[in-house]
Amino acid sequence: MAASTHTVTNQAPPLVGYDVFAADRALSEAVDRHLDPGLLDEARGELSALGLSSGSAQVQEWGALANENPPKLRTHDRYGNRIDQVDFHPAWHRLLGKGVSAGLTAAWNRPGGHLRRAAGFVVWAQAEAGNGCPLSMTHAAVPALRTDPALAAEWEPRLTSTIYDQELRPASRKPGVIFGMGMTEKQGGSDVRANTTEARPLAEDGTYGLTGHKWFCSAPMSDGFLVLAQAPGGLTCFLVPRVLEDGTRNVFRIQRLKDKLGNRSNASGEVEFDGTWARRVGEEGRGVRTIIEMVAATRLDCVLGSAALMRQAVAQAVHHATYREAFGGLLVDKPLMRNVLADLALESEAATTLAMRLAAAYDEGGEQERAFLRLAVPAAKYWVTKRCTPVAAEALECLGGNGYVEESGMPRLLRESPLNSVWEGAGNVQALDVLRALRREPGALDAYLREVGQARGADHRLDGAIKNLLAELADLDGVEGRARRLVERIATVLQGSLLVRFAPPEVADAFCASRLGGDWGSAFGTLPHSLDLATVVERARPVAV
Repeated sequence: MAASTHTVTNQAPPLVGYDVFAADRALSEAVDRHLDPGLLDEARGELSALGLSSGSAQVQEWGALANENPPKLRTHDRYGNRIDQVDFHPAWHRLLGKGVSAGLTAAWNRPGGHLRRAAGFVVWAQAEAGNGCPLSMTHAAVPALRTDPALAAEWEPRLTSTIYDQELRPASRKPGVIFGMGMTEKQGGSDVRANTTEARPLAEDGTYGLTGHKWFCSAPMSDGFLVLAQAPGGLTCFLVPRVLEDGTRNVFRIQRLKDKLGNRSNASGEVEFDGTWARRVGEEGRGVRTIIEMVAATRLDCVLGSAALMRQAVAQAVHHATYREAFGGLLVDKPLMRNVLADLALESEAATTLAMRLAAAYDEGGEQERAFLRLAVPAAKYWVTKRCTPVAAEALECLGGNGYVEESGMPRLLRESPLNSVWEGAGNVQALDVLRALRREPGALDAYLREVGQARGADHRLDGAIKNLLAELADLDGVEGRARRLVERIATVLQGSLLVRFAPPEVADAFCASRLGGDWGSAFGTLPHSLDLATVVERARPVAV
């Protein structure tokens, strides 16, 4: 029997045993809004099933175990043979297998596939974000491979399979495969045109031997990789299988695994090629153009991943405050805490609403939507991923000391939070990409302005922000030095327009007043006191089922 001094009172119960999808009003409403009504019942059923898994005690334990037991590299077997193998805890394979079976790599060939997959990605990343990396790259490899119809016909059915097979063997003998990517090298980083990995043509047409290295190669136990190397005709994209058709392992030497800040359940390695067999994807000298669609898809997943982390952080903070008493009442009823929670909820809902609009644009297709994505994806990638870390830190603080200990799960969210801003091009790369789109593709700006223009006249603060943005866009001389400011404005105006059109009035009013109207301080919890903040907080509360 516990001593009376150790009686536990006034502690919030664990946020467990709930439907992560259904409890997220912003996410579920976006699915209702953007998806064909004929697909809704099926999609909501699938997403709620995944949501119940994500919110279950079992899956939360898998996430904790995968992080407490990070992957380990074994370069050689007991006999001295080089094997370059990464061993994962069984929980990692369960998480990744569940993500594959839920269709998180199967968006390209089913109606509403991108929106359904995006919602599922947001739901599943809240259980554990590390397995999002191989899920994302497997999904994103499809458009790159479609530049070569023969390769696409061979590999796409494997990539979009809902069967996860962790064994290393020839891809032709597997029911489904996982893909990785290797672009950056230590001398160039994001400047991939500085890559030195060499590709020499082999006797068989379209095949090459690669010699060189990759400084970051995520998910090195994948079945195949898309990599960039210098062929005789210039920088070119290649498919590198992990195991060759005869069953031998391709030359894929993992030198070491990165010791990362977060994302610890996922392996990221440094690899070397030495006569490594590869198949060309696309034409020689057009490597960047070939792989760019893969990059765009993974950038959208960075937005989705950050939206997921923010949602989980806010859900934990609101849940805690709903149960925790201090200074004579529940924290959630204290005006100052309510302001903080509402401010965090606004950031989370704006991120989710924008991310789902981008996913819907992929499904809708057409020239207009492609032009919109060309500008909106790098802008969203820049801004949403930048907001993730301050949201995670403030949400952790809402739990006080309880949030600072590992058992709460909040430190894991905080460590994970900078990843999506760094991955697939850090902030400056995204800002420069937006400038490139503005200068070279006028249709992208036209599509963006048509999108935000749909909300004109509904809120005077949004109208003023659009006017100011147009003034900034009218003068692009010397714009690089102010590119971040411009891209931030592009993203927040787009978020504001979407919330004005689709969110409850209380949410749109608070967002426009603070993010667009300037009535906001330098930290969360500085919203105008006259707003209906209780409604904003209640909307963000995760309700267990």
